[in-house]
Amino acid sequence: MDGNQLVREYLLLGLRFDRLVEGFVDAYPGDPRLRRQVDLEPRPEPAALARWAAELRARLPAAGLAAERTRFLDAQLTALECSGRRLAGQEIGFVDEVESYFQVRIAPGDTDAYRAVHADLAALLPGSGPLPERLADLRRRDEIPPHRLEGCVREISGALRERVRAQFGLPEHEAVEYEVVSDKPWSGFNYYLGDYRSRVSINTDIGHRMAHLPHLIAHESYPGHHTEHCRKEAGLVGRSGQQEQTIFLVNTPQCLMAEGMADLGLHAIVGPGWGRWTSEIMADLGLRMEGELVERVETVRAGLLGVRQDAALMLHDRGADEDEVVAFLRRWLLISDRRARQALRFLADPLWRAYTTTYVEGYRLLRTWLDLRPAAEPLGVRYARLLDEPLVPESVRTEIDCAERVSEPTFDCW
Repeated sequence: MDGNQLVREYLLLGLRFDRLVEGFVDAYPGDPRLRRQVDLEPRPEPAALARWAAELRARLPAAGLAAERTRFLDAQLTALECSGRRLAGQEIGFVDEVESYFQVRIAPGDTDAYRAVHADLAALLPGSGPLPERLADLRRRDEIPPHRLEGCVREISGALRERVRAQFGLPEHEAVEYEVVSDKPWSGFNYYLGDYRSRVSINTDIGHRMAHLPHLIAHESYPGHHTEHCRKEAGLVGRSGQQEQTIFLVNTPQCLMAEGMADLGLHAIVGPGWGRWTSEIMADLGLRMEGELVERVETVRAGLLGVRQDAALMLHDRGADEDEVVAFLRRWLLISDRRARQALRFLADPLWRAYTTTYVEGYRLLRTWLDLRPAAEPLGVRYARLLDEPLVPESVRTEIDCAERVSEPTFDCW
């Protein structure tokens, strides 16, 4: 089996998983004939898909593909084999499952570190009442009136798009369409449609704050998922013929890289001062935002990043009941019962139960990698590699290990 045949079989395999679990294929702007072929086939057996993933992985070394493509496909096929085994009913420990999907080994966080974050927040937030109430007061002041949400999205998106076009470049006819939805387990979702177009859905159930909106738009659109899809379609697919990049599959290392990259989007394109930057846009819309304060608060709250992953471990590894998990989320994230139960809904969803790791470990891994870049390399240049290259967590970790072995990172590590 040569490289082109193997990639074709990989695409068919991913599409067949979507026959078993709706939403398993996050995006596929590739050859529609393959989709039609799979749609006309009998419903596949999960165990057969797992075996074929293992067989394709075994054939990879002899397929004649470039090293970066072999590495990418090896990681993806390992994850797909695990998904097939689990869908077939095989018992797999949650920590092992996550490692097979995302190339990371997770463990509970340190509650003492979370207590320290709470102490820092208490010192930062005005007032003298209980910390959850003071944080809730700031969030209420930061809320976007529902009827103003679409206008705020449009303005933030336009401002970020201008920066991304200047910094990284985008295809001339790329576009993002926004829609407001409800009754979803997530806050926002990018549906990449191909040909440099995306539809981004924003869930109104959780409410939206001015401090959250630039992160959300940067994550889903500029320079996050939409930008990545556009640049990979133009580069890896269009110029390099890497057809494996035409499919985006849930619960694979591809997701950890994409979510970590997207969560660092605002850091890469605006950076420190994003609170003031956002408040100026909101002021033009007649909304008052405490930009500098909310930026300081959100910077401190980043120390609570691991709480949701801890909750996933409680639920799926320790077998804690849902009320215990909700109480844990409320205590450490300082959120309401409604928001905690919305978070639980995502953690408990059969498709998304392991997915929180992509945000937690993806952010940690890629923030470290960005921070350890050579002194002469601008942040934007390093971030562009995430948009343009088929990196996987293990390759990023190798570069980090190299950089940490020397006092000053050099380009030899990369």
